[in-house]
Amino acid sequence: MSASVREAGGFERAGTSAETGAAARLLALGRAELALLSRNKTALTTAVLIPVAMAFAMKGAVEEMVSGTGLSAGTVLLPATLGYVLLFAVYSSLTSSYTARREELVLKRLRTGELLDREILAGTALPSVLLGLVQCVLLVVLGGLVLDAGMPTAPHLLVAGVVLGMAVVVGFAALSSVLAKSAEASQIAVLPFMMVSLAGSGMVVPPDILPERVASVLELLPLSPAMELIRAGWTGGEGLKETLGPLLTGLAWTVLALFAVQRWFRWEPRR
Repeated sequence: MSASVREAGGFERAGTSAETGAAARLLALGRAELALLSRNKTALTTAVLIPVAMAFAMKGAVEEMVSGTGLSAGTVLLPATLGYVLLFAVYSSLTSSYTARREELVLKRLRTGELLDREILAGTALPSVLLGLVQCVLLVVLGGLVLDAGMPTAPHLLVAGVVLGMAVVVGFAALSSVLAKSAEASQIAVLPFMMVSLAGSGMVVPPDILPERVASVLELLPLSPAMELIRAGWTGGEGLKETLGPLLTGLAWTVLALFAVQRWFRWEPRR
């Protein structure tokens, strides 16, 4: 195992103690990954700053798009910003982490210890997910004041959307890492999912201003259900039926992604 990983927080200890519980193993792996993430200034800066920068960059365009539609720019832009967090702070960062750990033989070595495959994947994802959740909380509180969107009127829908979105992007991050031969190449591998999500899941163009047929197709994209629930956190949703649909669609994508990861995820370097 590489010296940087050993120094970062004890991956080897997490996989060698027969008495270590699953929670303790996950925490040990998560601490090590957090240490590595904190040392990667480029990845950390990208994860923290890009969502906010994109929100400011899109503010004028969103205000112009919703003008005369009856929509509030704040309740369109703030949910979109949470979507940027899912894509940049979690999905892109985690795809790079999975790829780098695989190419450094860390994943292969972890599998020889006590850790289960799902614990390795979850422990590696833990820092990115926690960072994303912290950003979401701060954006909901501070962004609501800056963008005059107010606090969510249906916080349970917002929480459901964020949790569902996290599950989807973690699954797709593991799956996208299969396409990358190196951590650098992972920045290319993430582009298809990111571009489709940005363009079609309501982060750039609000689905409310699109033709109904187009919107009904785009709502089937992987991140669209999560984004719909996040927006409903401010709008209040339209009823149980309208809320249950996105939830079931998002869960279906999560199950499909996890099945694909179980089937095709690569634990050893690509040659």
